[in-house]
Amino acid sequence: MNQEIRNLEPKAVWNKFADLNAVPRPSKKEERVIAFMKEFGKNLGLETLEDKAGNVIIKKPATAGMEDRKTVVLQSHLDMVHQKNNDTDFNFDTQGIEMHVDGDWVRAKGTTLGADNGLGVATIMAILESNDIEHPAIEGLFTIDEETGMTGAKNLDDSILSGEILLNLDTEEDDEIGIGCAGGIDITATRSYASDKPGVNSKAFKITVKGLNGGHSGMDIIKGLGNANKIMNRVLFEAANVGMQVAEINGGGLRNAIPRESNAVVVVAEKDVEAFNSSIKVLSKAIQEEYATLEANLTVEVNEADMPAKVMLEKDQSELLRSIYAAHNGVFRMSPAIEGLVETSNNIARVEVGNGQIEVMCLTRSSVESGKWDLANTLKSTFELGGFDVNLSGDYPGWAPNPDSGILKVMENLYKEQNGEEAHVAACHAGLECGILGSHYPKMDMVSFGPTIRGAHSPDERASISSMQKFWKFTLAALKEIPKK
Repeated sequence: MNQEIRNLEPKAVWNKFADLNAVPRPSKKEERVIAFMKEFGKNLGLETLEDKAGNVIIKKPATAGMEDRKTVVLQSHLDMVHQKNNDTDFNFDTQGIEMHVDGDWVRAKGTTLGADNGLGVATIMAILESNDIEHPAIEGLFTIDEETGMTGAKNLDDSILSGEILLNLDTEEDDEIGIGCAGGIDITATRSYASDKPGVNSKAFKITVKGLNGGHSGMDIIKGLGNANKIMNRVLFEAANVGMQVAEINGGGLRNAIPRESNAVVVVAEKDVEAFNSSIKVLSKAIQEEYATLEANLTVEVNEADMPAKVMLEKDQSELLRSIYAAHNGVFRMSPAIEGLVETSNNIARVEVGNGQIEVMCLTRSSVESGKWDLANTLKSTFELGGFDVNLSGDYPGWAPNPDSGILKVMENLYKEQNGEEAHVAACHAGLECGILGSHYPKMDMVSFGPTIRGAHSPDERASISSMQKFWKFTLAALKEIPKK
């Protein structure tokens, strides 16, 4: 199936993408892809380094006639978000991504595609391997763990790069040149709860919220998509009014993915089953109507289940459901300075309840540092009022826009020359690594751009074939226009 991908244009890039996608590369488990990249660089006879964090740097001298240009850092991250549909049998730790062509799109079979940021990695690989592409001296920077903490960028060796310009290839709209992004912080709320045996003359049910679009918790948060954890909480909150008791909850997954599915096992006294089913049916219909234009496939299912050994006590259950109800999810503030830009948001990404323990995982983003901490403290206070211990971790800075950037002007002029229209110069609500990289190399001039990708961080992720061709042409032309030293 992946041979179909290898025949796409530009073949140099799609072949490298197919090679890369054959290597399992989940965040925090990048050993195999690090070894893959090091072998790739060494086989080309290029200087290949690995820093203490695990980032790989491959350096290639300038082609003839380009030696007087500034050195360029081409940067993308090696890891990918691992999400799959519940009915997809796939092991991300052992299997390569299975891809196919669907019109102008490349998709995966029931999983994330890894175009974020694999197409950026593949583009750099194709340039490093080429013998006929004009370019200045290049430092290919392949960072690790971008998706779950940006630890590669945070721990980058401060002396390993000499480039004056950085081109980050991690933007997902091919008409956009990025000059800024949001920072972020991970919020984890945990607590224990008391439990008891289910009452006699009771029935167990499994509630499933599914069919949601999901997506990137930064780029897609503005769309107002359904969050499976919040919807499940609404259902459980309503069902608690008829005596329902929670046994377990398993909702969402990674912090940077809007949760698509949630499952809960609950127990209801036989005398209350009719009222339980009726209340969920009425609420489910109302929720579906609310989201009709955004989440056409949203369903809430209730099926009988095996009786669990334990259920939560009413006090702890009430504190859990009220805490999640009160916790903000979605856009918190729009930017007053940049039209259409989300300034601050939160994603309630993961809710896990079972065996006497509760864990709620969030990712808060903001392009304004004080705004990030304002929302973080709002959430911390909310969960602490519910008896949770709250840990704030993984803090990383945003990337402040520089509208006077020299490389930005080069890229703007080149885009207009190639496409006959102005590029969209923008900051984004995603967590690009540029802000962190800039803290290591404060004098480095940088922009971000990339091919069109839709549905990143979800199994609906897809990459445009025609956009990849446009992006490749733009990238090669940009290398020729790098200013002199």
